Amino acid sequence: MFLVSACSLLWFAAAGENNVESYQDKVVTLPPLPPLSTNEQFYEPTVRLHHSGVLAMLAGAVKQAEDMEQPQVVVVVDASGEVLGEIRMTGSKFLSRKSALAKARTAASINNSSHNVPAHVASELSAATQGAITSLMGGLPVRVEGILVGGVGVGSGHGFQDLVVAQAALAAAGADRVE
Repeated sequence: MFLVSACSLLWFAAAGENNVESYQDKVVTLPPLPPLSTNEQFYEPTVRLHHSGVLAMLAGAVKQAEDMEQPQVVVVVDASGEVLGEIRMTGSKFLSRKSALAKARTAASINNSSHNVPAHVASELSAATQGAITSLMGGLPVRVEGILVGGVGVGSGHGFQDLVVAQAALAAAGADRVE
């Protein structure tokens, strides 16, 4: 008796053979996987955005947008691009949520400002990701002591207004300043 992996069965099927026994002598036994370990080589410490930091970022962004008299949509994502918090201020453009989310995810993905996506590939990246990557101004990575923990995206104003509001969000949470 022998065990046949799913890969072996696929190989048999691809070879056009229905009789597994005819390939018994060709089955290769792979070495066992190493045991699970708590060894540090398999893990790395992480720093994450806390909900209090997300709330501080949203509050700081709203205050700056109110001071500028420019209603905004603000989205905060974690380092993997998942939304942790967002707000659409009264009077902001409802479609700006999509651009604010794309800006936040872009910044988190490239660990850089969304407007720093290279111009020669910006439209191709946007098309390839169905708009998930953007080169619009207003997306900043959220870093704490140089470690990427997320992204913030702002939309509904002009590019420079979006950038100023995003910078206010970072400052409100004590994150590293990004241009």
